[in-house]
Amino acid sequence: MTPTKPLARIQQNLVAVQERRLLNWICPRLPTWVTPDKLTVLALLGAVAILAGYVCSIVDRHWLWLSVAGYVVHWFGDSLDGSLARYRSIERPRYGYFVDHSADVLGALLILTGLGISPYIRLDVALIALAGYYMLAAHSFLSARVVGELKLTYVAAGPTELRLILIALTVSMFAIGHDEPQFEGLGAFDLFVGGVGVLLVIVFLFQTVAMIRRLARQGE
Repeated sequence: MTPTKPLARIQQNLVAVQERRLLNWICPRLPTWVTPDKLTVLALLGAVAILAGYVCSIVDRHWLWLSVAGYVVHWFGDSLDGSLARYRSIERPRYGYFVDHSADVLGALLILTGLGISPYIRLDVALIALAGYYMLAAHSFLSARVVGELKLTYVAAGPTELRLILIALTVSMFAIGHDEPQFEGLGAFDLFVGGVGVLLVIVFLFQTVAMIRRLARQGE
């Protein structure tokens, strides 16, 4: 059953303090017609813009700037939907948990599919990164169920850091253009994204073993 009581949010990413200050500043300044649900939809629209920018970069690499703008929109909607609900004391734990994380999963699919369709990264490599993301997402959802902790960051990095990395990657694509294959048919961008995907899988394995040991010690 989906958690019905507040979860302990484990968030220890590098920019957490600065980001929280910014979100706390934005929330009271949002008009009343802006709701958490609308912000969730805005985040999805940002993911669609990212996808569109990558796909259109096949024709002209200047479309990559649409993807960069999409990341900003995605951050705004995804970071503020829950923050606004908590600020206005209108949380709906089960509804919000389900909708927010469903949107996150769909957004990741759109973003990484776009990367794989773009002329800069192979689709199979992008899917490795997507698999790694989904594995860590599954770990977070399982942890929320079994120990009541929603882990939002791993290795001092969370969604915001990942977006910053992807923005830097996208700007590099624009600046460098199509990179020629360098190793077994893989270019530098392939190696980077594939390496991140493998790292996510490794982190999942370590976190899973740690959780198994923790539950074993607790006798559950």
